[in-house]
Amino acid sequence: MSDFRILTGTVAVSPQITTADIDEAAEAGVTLIINNRPDGEEAGQPTNDELKAYAKTKGIKWQHIPVAGGALSFEPVGQMAECIFSAEGPILAFCRSGTRSCTLWALAQNLSDDYSVEEIIGAASDVGYDLSHMAGTLEELRKQHASNDSDGDSGTGQD
Repeated sequence: MSDFRILTGTVAVSPQITTADIDEAAEAGVTLIINNRPDGEEAGQPTNDELKAYAKTKGIKWQHIPVAGGALSFEPVGQMAECIFSAEGPILAFCRSGTRSCTLWALAQNLSDDYSVEEIIGAASDVGYDLSHMAGTLEELRKQHASNDSDGDSGTGQD
């Protein structure tokens, strides 16, 4: 049984997935899976290539945006935003526990005006991830993004 945690109508996050979870994702209509784990992070972890090949047999697109625990930068946030904002259907993102994927979603989602900071933190909390410590960071990034938008640069690569 999968542990897909629904953040929005189109985005779910999960701890490490298996081929059985990919089967469930396909049945649920997921069109894109995003792997936020680097290969070899944990003994016995399926490789990105193994899971990607299996997802392909189910007609699911795959994106690998690996983030080592605690080593978050703007590049993967931008990649995550691009995936979220250009997806043609439901997305499932996963990592070891789901926390990295949820954090990346929160930072990426914050680049749009679809949800307020409070709604982003609330959606994460509703599925078991406490991102309340990120409120100040999200507010500051939102201000910077709004400033960039007024200069004509959306910052998401979605021009």
